[in-house]
Amino acid sequence: MKITATEEYGVRMLIRIASADASTGMSIPQLSEAEGLSEPHVAKICRILRMSGFINSTPGNKGGYVLSTSAETIRLSDVMKALGGNLFDQQFCETHTGLGRLCTNSVDCSTRSLWKMIQFTLDNLLTKLTLKDLMVHEKEAELKIEQVIQRNLDEMLK
Repeated sequence: MKITATEEYGVRMLIRIASADASTGMSIPQLSEAEGLSEPHVAKICRILRMSGFINSTPGNKGGYVLSTSAETIRLSDVMKALGGNLFDQQFCETHTGLGRLCTNSVDCSTRSLWKMIQFTLDNLLTKLTLKDLMVHEKEAELKIEQVIQRNLDEMLK
């Protein structure tokens, strides 16, 4: 499994936008410089984030991108789905059939169970984390994520 560049940069750009002055936001050149990315690449990711409803653009010479809602309401699961989609969904089996029209394991597939459980676990974690949770230093973010994971484990064991 790999996190795509679009997913990584998209989350990082959202954190930067959320941390910026809400009256002006951050422009494409500012985001480009801050993240060390080309302006076209930043523009592409900002378009995805804007079309998905996470950011709004403010017009004018001093314009830029601002969050469309508070960082506390932006769930990481929604961001990751907008930037890259799910790791696994039902269409996966339909598109990975090998040489045949149907997958040779379409009736009984143990790997499908694995991918479904990984997707469930990932969704469960990312749904409980917001953009605000990542607007801290790395150690604080690690503690928050560990707390969420521990709560999930405790709930599963009940």
